[in-house]
Amino acid sequence: MPQDKYDCIVIGAASAGLTAALYLARQSASTLVISKDIGGQALLTDDIENYPGYNQISGFELMNKFQQQAAAYGAKFVYDEVTEVRKLENGNFSVKIRDQEYISTALILAFGKTPRNLDVPGEETFRGRGVSYCAVCDGPLYKKVPIAVVGIGEHVLQAAVYLSGLASKLYVVYKGSRISQDDELYQQLKEKENVEFLINYSVEKIEGEMTVKTVSIKGNAKDSTDSRELKVEGLFIEMGYVARTEFVKDLVNLTKSSEIITDKLGLTSQEGVFAAGDVTDIPYKQAVISAGQGSAAALSAYNYIQKKLGKTAVKSDWKTVKVEAKPSQ
Repeated sequence: MPQDKYDCIVIGAASAGLTAALYLARQSASTLVISKDIGGQALLTDDIENYPGYNQISGFELMNKFQQQAAAYGAKFVYDEVTEVRKLENGNFSVKIRDQEYISTALILAFGKTPRNLDVPGEETFRGRGVSYCAVCDGPLYKKVPIAVVGIGEHVLQAAVYLSGLASKLYVVYKGSRISQDDELYQQLKEKENVEFLINYSVEKIEGEMTVKTVSIKGNAKDSTDSRELKVEGLFIEMGYVARTEFVKDLVNLTKSSEIITDKLGLTSQEGVFAAGDVTDIPYKQAVISAGQGSAAALSAYNYIQKKLGKTAVKSDWKTVKVEAKPSQ
């Protein structure tokens, strides 16, 4: 299995993970961000009015700005789901996705909640080869070709608005039985000639060769025999989010509600592993708080990396930060 080595790997790419990546990259630490999407649950929010510096901004736009800033300083991104994390005998960490292993000196867990799968035939086969969970990440790869997006609620409509500006044809497979006629995003999409709504349908299977070629859908109505085969080159899945911390339960201490226990500097019970954002036990789940946690975890991780190299820890704005302490259980 191929391996790449980084100073720090960040799992998750919303407020906490992207801020952590920015702070690490600015310190010239080689940084890899692994996530199925960019933005996480922030993408469900049309109007954010309490993030400093913006009177009003969509979650989609804010997270896109975070990602661009982190990337500008050198952070690398891989869009996939982590399947395994473990600490190696030499103290480094192994992070695996399906067919790749990455090694890092430090690790930041900032994945919040993970995009929900469709759980249909072909989804895993074509993940990363036509199946995507992030419109802003992968949308530009599908300019002027037919694609589909499936889901329910405002987040699928918001993704559809973005994708409609790229695709030659966009099928919106909406799992609900109806969409409010007063919905501004819906009205905006209805006016676009390249958008076709398929309301009250579900994806049955995804097929192709090397990449996605067709998506089969079926009507959700009881005893429905209505089915179609969509000839598309990509399928974007917008099915909401679910908390998944099972893959780190043997690595760090969790609360009874499966949140990661941290201290105020982002330290976990495992040396070299830090955490930030909604996945932690902090009770306030806000984008600005997650961003602050991400910066603290990043500085702690960088200090840990420096310590491993026998170098002086970086100073914060006011004093040198010590990272020896571990949070109580």
